[in-house]
Amino acid sequence: MSKTHLGHTARKRFGQNFLHDEYVIDKIVAAINPQNGENLVEIGPGLGAITDPVCERVDKLTVVELDRDLAKRLRHHPFHGDKLTIIEQDALTLDFSSVLANAPNAGQPLRVFGNLPYNISTPLMFHLFDFTTDIKDMHFMLQKEVVTRLAAGPGSKNYGRLSVMAQYYCQVVPVLNVPPGAFKPPPKVDSAVVRLTPHAEPPVEVQSVTTLERVIAQAFNQRRKTIRNSLRDCISEADIKALGLNPTARAEVLSLQDFAAIANAVTDREWPGE
Repeated sequence: MSKTHLGHTARKRFGQNFLHDEYVIDKIVAAINPQNGENLVEIGPGLGAITDPVCERVDKLTVVELDRDLAKRLRHHPFHGDKLTIIEQDALTLDFSSVLANAPNAGQPLRVFGNLPYNISTPLMFHLFDFTTDIKDMHFMLQKEVVTRLAAGPGSKNYGRLSVMAQYYCQVVPVLNVPPGAFKPPPKVDSAVVRLTPHAEPPVEVQSVTTLERVIAQAFNQRRKTIRNSLRDCISEADIKALGLNPTARAEVLSLQDFAAIANAVTDREWPGE
């Protein structure tokens, strides 16, 4: 079966699946609700399924596209080419604070959206979390399983490192479920759209975000282990008990607040008096 859509062959290495369902596209654009005067950034515009209707509403849009052929196609777009600022780069290596510095609407944070290639969605989330002070909100089409993980709470089998870090940085709201048939070629999984809104203030007080990330990664790296064992090289059993936590608990039952308490205790031990 041909995987060509509108004259472009979907490239497996870029994880390309092109959205074509008008109903779904309208729902996504309505959820984003783009307005003139905003600094809108689309990651992976592809064949322009979301780009085109957004450009019909606004005068300026920045797009980040790694595929040279698709970038060229957008550059020569018969209707919207003059509205687009095209960044030909991998979003995983892009400095979004520099995108903001060069954005057309001074003083406005970025509004980021896109139908993300599923093979890079999780590392891209972590990359974007580094720029949440520059971002007003994000709307992403992701594998449904990833959206479930982003929104999962303690005690759920879907709850993990991505859940805790996403919820540290953002409010997570699932917006829309999308069936495989909305794409060409159809992916083998269901998709969903999620809205991530960076918190004005983090929901927990953390002395070192780096330590928080390390503790969470270590705790979930071997999720079958108790926290007494998975975190033994950075916090003692006595110190876990002193925080009011059960050393025999597993990572998946700990809340963001619990991880923040552990991270702060680790920071105090590693950097006393700082």
